[in-house]
Amino acid sequence: MNNYETVFILTPVLSDAQMKEAVDKFKNILTEQGAEIVNEENWGLRKLAYPIDKKTTGFYYFLEFKADPSVIEKLEINYRRDERVIRFLTVKQDKFALEYAEKRRNNKGGKKNEAPAPVKEKVAEKVELVEKED
Repeated sequence: MNNYETVFILTPVLSDAQMKEAVDKFKNILTEQGAEIVNEENWGLRKLAYPIDKKTTGFYYFLEFKADPSVIEKLEINYRRDERVIRFLTVKQDKFALEYAEKRRNNKGGKKNEAPAPVKEKVAEKVELVEKED
């Protein structure tokens, strides 16, 4: 089994229930084919870099999973057939991407909850100017 990550963008006109239904559909396709979902993230509504089908925003969803290569073909066919999906990308992870993903998952909750470090204010020192008499 190989490690993969996929990001798909859903059309912005969907309600929360419709979005959840679409995500569940793709997760079920993966699990029915024997894939193991490692991580999932809802990135929410984001602005697109350029308009796609006259839409400037979309709901981004990220899935990280372990699966056989044959599963990817079935998943991408379903992405293409579903009119709610406006873009998708599936990538096989190499060992460096796996290490990075593991670090990102472990640090996800820790860094966001910490208070930012206090910033030291620079205080301007008072400087006296002495005029020189000639």
